[in-house]
Amino acid sequence: MELESSSSSFSKPKSQWTYDVFINFRGEDTRRSFVCHLNCALSKAGVKTFLDEENLHKGMKLDELMTAIEGSQIAIVVFSKSYTESTWCLRELEKVIECNETYGQSVLPVFYNIDPSVVRHRDEKHDFGKVLKIIQENIWKMRLSRWSRALSEASKFSGWDASKFRNDAELVEKIVEDVLTKIEYDVLPITKFPVGLKSRVQKVIGFIENQSTRACIIVIWGMGGSGKTTAAKAIYNEINCRFGHKSFIEDIREVYTHGPNSKGHVHLQEQLLSDVLNTKVKIHSIGMGTTMIENRLSGKRVLIVLDDVNEIRQLEDLCGNCEWFGQGSVIIITTRDAGVLNLFKVDYVYEMEEMDENESLELFCLHAFGEPNPKEDFNELARNVVAYCGGLLLALEVLGSYLRGRRIDEWESVLSKLKQIPNYQVQEKLRISFDGLRDPMEKDIFLYVCCFFIAKDKAYVTEILNGCGLHADIGIPVLIERSLIKIEKNNKLGMHPLLQQMGREIIRGSSIKEPGKRSRLWFHEDVLDVLIVGFVEEIIKNRGEKRDNIYVEEIELFYSNSNCSQ
Repeated sequence: MELESSSSSFSKPKSQWTYDVFINFRGEDTRRSFVCHLNCALSKAGVKTFLDEENLHKGMKLDELMTAIEGSQIAIVVFSKSYTESTWCLRELEKVIECNETYGQSVLPVFYNIDPSVVRHRDEKHDFGKVLKIIQENIWKMRLSRWSRALSEASKFSGWDASKFRNDAELVEKIVEDVLTKIEYDVLPITKFPVGLKSRVQKVIGFIENQSTRACIIVIWGMGGSGKTTAAKAIYNEINCRFGHKSFIEDIREVYTHGPNSKGHVHLQEQLLSDVLNTKVKIHSIGMGTTMIENRLSGKRVLIVLDDVNEIRQLEDLCGNCEWFGQGSVIIITTRDAGVLNLFKVDYVYEMEEMDENESLELFCLHAFGEPNPKEDFNELARNVVAYCGGLLLALEVLGSYLRGRRIDEWESVLSKLKQIPNYQVQEKLRISFDGLRDPMEKDIFLYVCCFFIAKDKAYVTEILNGCGLHADIGIPVLIERSLIKIEKNNKLGMHPLLQQMGREIIRGSSIKEPGKRSRLWFHEDVLDVLIVGFVEEIIKNRGEKRDNIYVEEIELFYSNSNCSQ
């Protein structure tokens, strides 16, 4: 069965739904068989049900039952041969249709051991219709027209005909799967100000919608702080209602940094299986978890998001092979390191785009001023901060929030400081990629590029660094895969300004007060200071520590020439 999408939207907020599903049925026909199994399966799947069993609710007031119907997001109506014999069922059905028309409540009919046409036409040749004829002749005749209308409307909804399934178990499984796709789950929290997010998300969703029925792997790739996780959450929120089996696993890199024997690895497998299967799963080892994922999810149509992947084993532990999953499955991976995907067949790679100048200014101002445009006195300062951020979403959010409510002189002081010492919160996020480099040569290459080779020809830089024994012909591609450097026009090396500042800060931090002890120098002031100190030390070493006028004049002459050269 394909569930039809309702044309009406919910006017009732999610917080006001008391139950996920209200089950309306005739107890004598299905109480101990089909409905019992259905209710149990829904409950195991985490669906909160209200089971209308009239024998259990005889003490319940009618208005309480009506309130339960109003508070249910979905109503499952189980039509059976003696359904119309219960005025209780008919009154509830009337309320269900009213709620559908008022609140957009979903109505899902099940035709159990009765042909759908019998319900639609209510022919008196069948008991289903004969009972209505009897009703017409008793005290309920005033409500007959409304009940007949409710029966007619309910039978028009897309539902399930039990005769089309091999057994009740198969029917129950299908109902649970379809119900899960219709329940309005709470969405994942994303950014407060989603500037530019929609256009980026739509590029990925557009690819998904144009895919065939086969499973596909999508990668969202970009440097730290570029908004990969935010984009993945927005995509998940947009499409998760189309999947009965889904899971969003966040901060995978963080869990795996605790070591290969960490229980966190197994916990992620448990989370994935529990989410997708809608039941609590316990795993005792990584190997057991991988086998369970392959076997238990085999053939199921799933939506799985794996956030912040940085090692191939993480993918092997959590999704192994795309062929494990059913047709139409979507696996979304966010990563800083495209290299971890080399062993996987990836269908689409979306590289996170830097925010353009207008988007950057709007996002920054929303955080700094609470409105999309800068205040008049802060216009130039705001644009200077935006230029410093270079379109990096994290930097715009962090600095905008930090500067909110501060005076102009404080803004000026912050800008001046940023030119020398970067914001710690931003740098901490960016440094994760650098610290993740396991080869010291790759770290050296990155630091050399930071200091000396931005906008230099890739082949030229490779030749120089190879001459230093750094194997740059291998190292540079690794840095590109890890979003630490990029290739600009004409094969020139490029790097985000904040990454460059981060690299230089790593060097500066190794010896803050004594530049001469740093591994690299790029500021001419530092170079001159080191040369001067070295020159003075050399004079003292060669001529002794006696400082007569000749030595002093020689030192002063060196200082004078150094200042002129600036």
